[in-house]
Amino acid sequence: MTRVCCQQLDPVVGDLDGNRRLALSAIAEAVDAGAEVVVLPELVLSGYMFESAQEAARNAISPDHEILREWADLARRHDLIIAGGFAERGDDGKTYNSAAVIDPDGLRAVYRKLHLWDREKLWFEPGAEPPPVLQTRVGRLSVIVCYDAEFPELTRIVALAGTQLLLVPTNWPLMERPDGERPAEVVIAMATARANRMAVACADRTGVERGQAWTGASTIVGADGWVAAEKAGAEVLTLGPVTAEIDLRQALDKRYTELADVFADRRPALYATLAG
Repeated sequence: MTRVCCQQLDPVVGDLDGNRRLALSAIAEAVDAGAEVVVLPELVLSGYMFESAQEAARNAISPDHEILREWADLARRHDLIIAGGFAERGDDGKTYNSAAVIDPDGLRAVYRKLHLWDREKLWFEPGAEPPPVLQTRVGRLSVIVCYDAEFPELTRIVALAGTQLLLVPTNWPLMERPDGERPAEVVIAMATARANRMAVACADRTGVERGQAWTGASTIVGADGWVAAEKAGAEVLTLGPVTAEIDLRQALDKRYTELADVFADRRPALYATLAG
């Protein structure tokens, strides 16, 4: 079993130093709880609701920034895997909505969000590379960011590449939903897990930032598609960890039954004629 922790936080837009301390404290709290994998929200170091591309650029850091080196030091000392979002200053001078994956060996990957949500298109350049699939001590992991999860083509690709646990730093804007229903994004995470027999860990944020309320519904879903741990998801400020023990070996077996296999039963030759 692998102990996974999604930390639901309330970063402040433009407060790099404060958000740095917030993230370090969250990682330390997860370590104290015995976590082996820690997921932090999207853009946890910069905040989200930028007023302009220029403001986003001012709050961007490079992948070799000392903050990510601090994460790497914690990962090395505690045999930890960390995934978290940051505004990335690219070598090309552009700004990206990115996620870093760090383990005891250091920075393993930086993924740039492919599908930009709403006004993100005004602040960031979209990524151009598929999500990394990384072999780690707990199994094969991949990372995407928030809105990426709404594209089943992408999540199927990483599942086919062997991902056992998909890490999803996210900022889910609060939207109306019927009483008693989970947020739609959680339903998508559950469907992604079930359709691919792949565990999914979503670290959402909470609070209200420049008038935007967040859902605050961090969720960990097992490879069977059922929620293993979650925050309630409400307008109230709900901070802190969501933790679950996940059997990542389940993701190695794609069978629903003896004769039903979610991968073996695919018809890719037929799909190719329908793709658009």
